[in-house]
Amino acid sequence: MPAKTLPFTLGQLESIAAKVGTPFHLYDEAALRANARAFNQAFAWVPGGFKNFYAVKALPNPHILAALKQEGFGGDCSSIAELQLCEAVGIRGEDIVFTSNDTPAEEFQKAHALGALINLDDISHIEFLERALGGKLPEFLCFRYNPGPLKAGNAIIGKPEEAKYGFTRDQIFEGYRLLRDKGVKRFALHTMVASNELNPDYFVETAQMLFDLAVEVFQKLGVRIELLNLGGGIGIPYRPGQQAVDLAHVGNAIKAAYERTLVPAGLAPMRITMECGRMVTGPYGYLVSRVLHKKATYKDYVGLDSCMANLMRPALYGSYHHITVPAREGGPRKVYDVTGSLCENNDKFAIDREIAVPAIGDLVVIHDTGAHGHAMGFNYNGKLRSAEVLWQGGTNCRVIRRAETLADHFATLEYPGLVG
Repeated sequence: MPAKTLPFTLGQLESIAAKVGTPFHLYDEAALRANARAFNQAFAWVPGGFKNFYAVKALPNPHILAALKQEGFGGDCSSIAELQLCEAVGIRGEDIVFTSNDTPAEEFQKAHALGALINLDDISHIEFLERALGGKLPEFLCFRYNPGPLKAGNAIIGKPEEAKYGFTRDQIFEGYRLLRDKGVKRFALHTMVASNELNPDYFVETAQMLFDLAVEVFQKLGVRIELLNLGGGIGIPYRPGQQAVDLAHVGNAIKAAYERTLVPAGLAPMRITMECGRMVTGPYGYLVSRVLHKKATYKDYVGLDSCMANLMRPALYGSYHHITVPAREGGPRKVYDVTGSLCENNDKFAIDREIAVPAIGDLVVIHDTGAHGHAMGFNYNGKLRSAEVLWQGGTNCRVIRRAETLADHFATLEYPGLVG
């Protein structure tokens, strides 16, 4: 299998490890900024303006959010914590879209206080939001559309008709009628029906579906949608040899659909937005661990000082993450299960994977952890979450989250004498 390259040297990794210990998540700032600029460039044509609302859940660190804000991104939030992260770095107002489900009233209230565009998940939430805000709806609201069998999902997000998210097609029309009659002045429409999708035409088809629906809503209800959120879901090439989604192709094809559909319907200019997280930061994050043990029983194992508490995706989804042993690449290779120390048998980063044969103490790099990596961490077995480091080239790096301590872990327990 072809290798994936690393942007840093073994010496640079060892230098960081000496400062923060292992494991740690490492993010390449220059690369993720360049990727953000390429994304914006692919949609620079949008007459009404384009913005990617970065999915905060992918990498909820304010240092990352601040960098992406500088590149023109907003924030896609689904909880009060994510709203407060955006607020802390100066992302406010309509640079936030708040998309959640089974939402407490106080979270709607916080989103409204920040001036965020609230994206409702169900038609019953119109009345719930109205009560939460003291009887008056915001001037600007969005609906999340679930196309059901009209649009295929994929393995991660499932079939749309079996998802808990969104309005049916009939509810979309009834919902906009209700908003119009209640005095709402501005309208948006959103969908999100795939995750980690590498077929570029999938996103063009999604855009065309929303363009057609916006035209129909205008023709039937007189409701003019001013913002279409095409969702996220653009995948990344986790496996060597996979091709990244061609953003320029996607942008140009969506432009053609825009001009073919919205312009003659009199709905241009219209703002186009997305809410990608994974494809923005995912390829530029790395989980760096150290080999603790090698074991030979019925199979051969390499045991690391990280575990699924640091990267859940392989255990949760059976997801592939490439593994590099920087000190041994180019040398002998062997098939191993690469495991962590959690007391669960599915705590494996790779099963039957050929990797460079490591020695005890070697650093091991797990690729593409810059989204849904550290963010999905947990404390089962009392495992402590790792540090996060922002690499800025050469020997320049910043610790943007320190590693947890036992004192952190025990801080919420009311029991005398239990300290870190």
